[in-house]
Amino acid sequence: MSTQQKKQPVDQDQVMNFFNPVFWGVKDPEYFTGLMKLAAQQTTAYHFGDNMFLFQRNNSMLNDRPFRKSWEENAISPSDRTIVWRRYILAMAGFHCQHLEGDFVECGAYQGVGAKTVLDYLGGPNFSKTFWLYDLFEYKEGMAHHSMPGHGAHLYDEVVARFARYPNVKIFKGELPAILKQGSPDRIAYLHLDLNQAPAEIATLEALFERVVPGGMIILDDYEMLFYRAQKLAEDKWFGKRGYKVFPLPTSQGFVIKR
Repeated sequence: MSTQQKKQPVDQDQVMNFFNPVFWGVKDPEYFTGLMKLAAQQTTAYHFGDNMFLFQRNNSMLNDRPFRKSWEENAISPSDRTIVWRRYILAMAGFHCQHLEGDFVECGAYQGVGAKTVLDYLGGPNFSKTFWLYDLFEYKEGMAHHSMPGHGAHLYDEVVARFARYPNVKIFKGELPAILKQGSPDRIAYLHLDLNQAPAEIATLEALFERVVPGGMIILDDYEMLFYRAQKLAEDKWFGKRGYKVFPLPTSQGFVIKR
């Protein structure tokens, strides 16, 4: 992160740089970071992080005071800090969807940081809609998805504690889509999928897509990430059969607006 971003007062007229050297899929992270630092010296208004190397950008999320506060207070890892643009896409989707009928749903909540960042941006414990969170919270050998550093028997309790003051959050532990039978909303305004594997995402779409209200948004976290290409191809086929195409974003996300 550039020195301009270390919790100094936000000037709406100032375009801030962003540099957070967390990159995935590079052979030599230290060498690669050095190259990006050299590139940053050649320009301004840059955003280098989360496998994005952009310059001459407004970096709008850094001038959005409520969002920046929520992001800074909720980030618990270098990965949380580097994916600020992804978090802002979620927050903007949430801002849009809060005006629609239906609840918020996140499938693949992991540590709950993304959902809480969105929720705090929209009012925190006073947010009027119910936010439903689903995850297995653990990893066992042989599972279709890969493990994450925070996975373990402790994670579910950690997430429950994270949302202890949020009466509008419901947390379910189990495999998707089967866990939906224990509780799920009839109408959905916001649906975020981050399951890191094609079969579960397609099965969850089968279960929830028709519940998404017109104008509601479906955000696919890793749609445009090369490592998850099989997931993208499966989702392209699934949405194509229904007359939809996914909007691909440089953040690696994709999204669909329900008709």
